[in-house]
Amino acid sequence: MDIRNVTDRLVQKVENLNFTHPVTHVYNPLTYARKTWDTYTDMYGQGEREVLLLGMNPGPWGMVQTGVPFGDVTMVREWLKIEGDIGSPIKTHPKRPVTGFSCPRKEVSGTRLWGWAKNRFGSPNNFFSRFFVANYCPLAFMEQSGRNRTPNNLPADEKAPLFAACDQALRETVRIMRPKWVLGVGKFAAGRASQALKDEPLLVGALTHPSPANPRANRGWANVVEKELTEMGII
Repeated sequence: MDIRNVTDRLVQKVENLNFTHPVTHVYNPLTYARKTWDTYTDMYGQGEREVLLLGMNPGPWGMVQTGVPFGDVTMVREWLKIEGDIGSPIKTHPKRPVTGFSCPRKEVSGTRLWGWAKNRFGSPNNFFSRFFVANYCPLAFMEQSGRNRTPNNLPADEKAPLFAACDQALRETVRIMRPKWVLGVGKFAAGRASQALKDEPLLVGALTHPSPANPRANRGWANVVEKELTEMGII
């Protein structure tokens, strides 16, 4: 079993799920951006890892555009050295176009996370020798207005099958990578990891989310995450 197999099974499980109002559009980068996701896992996701960093779900200017978690276009192209053709979701919201590596918008969370990794570890190979970055949920949800709706705000009957599929994919990823730590980037991802991995022999923790919507992150996220990882004994 490898990450491609995990991806295949996850895609199969989520593609037939139904989501209702106020969600009007659902994007799955693991289908229309599968090529760059596979490139990312082929380059950086092979073998065991000490720490798995787990985000919530794709951001509209990050993984939605590039197929890479926290995938700010500039960081993915210039630091991770990944670029490729990106397809289109089955149904595209007019306010949330997918233009791939032509996207002019910054994904601030991705700029902060990958920028920290670059400054702290220098090269991608140094960073990925210990860490891997993934998302818990592969889907991005949008309302009619174009507003992003996060998975935790879905109705209970929609969350249940989605979370079951995501939990299983996370457990399979953990059994491949055998991390000592799984760190949720934000409280939601940490909570889902705690639930899904309660029977796995590892440690689960949480890091402050780098989103600009998080006031703590806006006071210097790199310093915050350095302190959190130091307190855990990871760096």
